[in-house]
Amino acid sequence: MNRSDFLKIGALSGLATCLAIESWSVNSREASEIDANLYRQLLAGNDKTVAGFLSEALVKPASGFNRPRSVSLTFAVLAASYTTSDSEFYHSEAVRKQLETLVSALLELQNLNGTIDAGGNRQSPPDTAFLLEYLCPAAALLRRDDSEETRQIRRQLDDFMINAGEALVKGGVHTPNHRWVVSASLARLYTLYSDERYLERIDQWLDEGVYLDADGQFPERSRNYSRVEAFSLMTIAHLLNRPKLLEIVEKNLISTYYFLEENGELITVDSRRQDQNFLLQMSLFYLGYRYLAIAERNEMLTAVTREIEGFDDFEQQVLSRALIHFLDMPMLLQKLPAYGKLPENYTKYFPLTQVVRIKRGLTTATIFGGNDLPVTVASGRSSNPTFFTYRKGQAILEYARLSTSFFNTGYVRSEGLKKDADTYYLHERKEAYYYQPLPANKRNEEGDYRLSESLDGRFWSKMDFENRPVSDVQVMETDITVQEHDGEFEMNIKVAAAEGVQVTLELCFRSGGKLSNVRSTNNQDDYLLADGYATYQAGTDTIRVGPGILEHESIDRIDGELYSTHFGSIKGEGMHLFLTGYTPFSHTITFK
Repeated sequence: MNRSDFLKIGALSGLATCLAIESWSVNSREASEIDANLYRQLLAGNDKTVAGFLSEALVKPASGFNRPRSVSLTFAVLAASYTTSDSEFYHSEAVRKQLETLVSALLELQNLNGTIDAGGNRQSPPDTAFLLEYLCPAAALLRRDDSEETRQIRRQLDDFMINAGEALVKGGVHTPNHRWVVSASLARLYTLYSDERYLERIDQWLDEGVYLDADGQFPERSRNYSRVEAFSLMTIAHLLNRPKLLEIVEKNLISTYYFLEENGELITVDSRRQDQNFLLQMSLFYLGYRYLAIAERNEMLTAVTREIEGFDDFEQQVLSRALIHFLDMPMLLQKLPAYGKLPENYTKYFPLTQVVRIKRGLTTATIFGGNDLPVTVASGRSSNPTFFTYRKGQAILEYARLSTSFFNTGYVRSEGLKKDADTYYLHERKEAYYYQPLPANKRNEEGDYRLSESLDGRFWSKMDFENRPVSDVQVMETDITVQEHDGEFEMNIKVAAAEGVQVTLELCFRSGGKLSNVRSTNNQDDYLLADGYATYQAGTDTIRVGPGILEHESIDRIDGELYSTHFGSIKGEGMHLFLTGYTPFSHTITFK
């Protein structure tokens, strides 16, 4: 069966959505392909969430709502149980009353142009589209259930969604992923209301092209947003029979796997969005992996799907809330195809992203040199200075960062990552200038010159730098070489500059472990390693690092002027171990 035929069958299977597994009108072969155990877990999880909503009175009067997405998710969870005959809340009066409250709240939250406000985003078409991700499937279930008691709810929900559709047909977006979120919601609306304008708008966005680079990354290089893009493109492909979109999703999901840690966390250091400074959970990708595993009969994606089912947060992230999607796309309930084991060992180099991921059993590492240059701290640009992460089971080095006092520029950020067999090279060159008087023909008596950025990019001033000669050029060159030997890593750091520049290596270990053979400081989370080897232990797992070096103790405010100008810092939570020296600096340490 080709992908196009599969999509047609998957879409037709929606006719059976509201029926319980046991009562589906399918032949014995089709019934045998249903994962009844997963269905029961999803139903139990959804009912448990509904019970929580009812008993804890989480649904508040409309004036109390400040998170519209939560309203839509709550509505969908309630609707899934209300319309499913196997649910203990099937046609429950208590649930129906909550649905009435929620749909009234949605109408009150909606602006005249069909949009909603979300946080600081006023009259936002993309945020409106995120709501429809849940509301459209809920509307489809309520329509098929066709209960007389929900007739008014359905009318109000139709009013909300048709008005929202007007906003999506006309409104704009902010970021690359918003195009596909909006398009997916328009595809959902089309299945409900058959307005051809929805299809025309979808094609306008899709005609821009869906960019996926050779590394399998969407433009934002963000795990958080790639799950949004993957699910949105999958939805469009499923509902509108656009099989080519599934090829893109499949490549992205395969790429995403290599950022997975043993505990279900995803490394995000390379992201261009806000998740570059926090970890994400793989469980959030479950629907995408399951859909593609079934659609493509892909053994690797199937194995990842099974892996996700074993993570600690699977109940919270999937079983407690995803029933609505399984009822909306019943093919998700098909049993998974055969699969093998995921690789115990790999080295995966992403040349465009400038990152390598290494796995040796329970030991994993990340080496990163792909910040967007010149460094600008802004949404949409990669600026995380982390260049190395390392894990051995429960023992986790969250990050390694290198900082210098060179003209208060702070963290080192490599100009790329080079690979030669099992050796990796990071390099940065920084220059700092002094400025001569302006040429005579560029001077003015008032002393009023153009506000401009210094030629070395360090600061701004009314000095007309562009027209000034530079002198006394100062240079700092940093080279970091990382070599891997069967899961152990040797790191050599060299910093060449004028004598006496402070160099600080910051190693941040996850909170909750124990550091030994280190020296404490006045800050309970900061430690120093003067010599020998430090040991970090979490559970029964350990990381040993050293030898240490300690030539200065200036370990505060090492972020640099980029942050300190605004009294800010990106120092992460955890236990911080510092190794320090002065230029000319050369030191080799091992992680094992």
